Amino acid sequence: MNEKYLVGVFDDEHTLVDAFEKAIEKGVVIEEVYTPYPIHEILQGMKTRTHITHAAFFYGLLGVILLHGGMYYAAVLSWPMQFGGKPSNTFPSFIVVAIVGTILTITLLTLLTFSVRSKIYPGRKAKIIDIRATDDKFIILLNQDNMGIEKDAIIKLFRSNGASEVYEKDANTTDKQLSNEL
Repeated sequence: MNEKYLVGVFDDEHTLVDAFEKAIEKGVVIEEVYTPYPIHEILQGMKTRTHITHAAFFYGLLGVILLHGGMYYAAVLSWPMQFGGKPSNTFPSFIVVAIVGTILTITLLTLLTFSVRSKIYPGRKAKIIDIRATDDKFIILLNQDNMGIEKDAIIKLFRSNGASEVYEKDANTTDKQLSNEL
């Protein structure tokens, strides 16, 4: 299926936020917003919530349990070393290693979770809507099959709220074709 998009390009954050809020008020269904950095108002307005923080907490809990369990097994059960009258289970010596190991566990598992959820994997071709989105432009992307209101009204709305350009884009347009258009 060949998807067609309507792309609104904005030069600064304030005009983007104004256009975004007015579009939401009018019932426009916004597919995605691409910005060079996170914008709090956009994140709230998109109403997409993430549970990655919950996953990170449970990954940390899992990391602490596995690391402490592994160190306890190695130092106390599997190969206890009795020297100088010290007890086998020296719990405080495990803490620093457990903290560092827990941070590593959280980082790796959260990265893996994010990559799986975002369908990012080696060799996957990136879906780039506008090559300027990561540099200095702010992009609002609308799927033309599900915009909520008429295309002409959206174009007028974007232009009246500071869009530097509004154009249609085919989902299968390659980066080379897009750079030739610009």
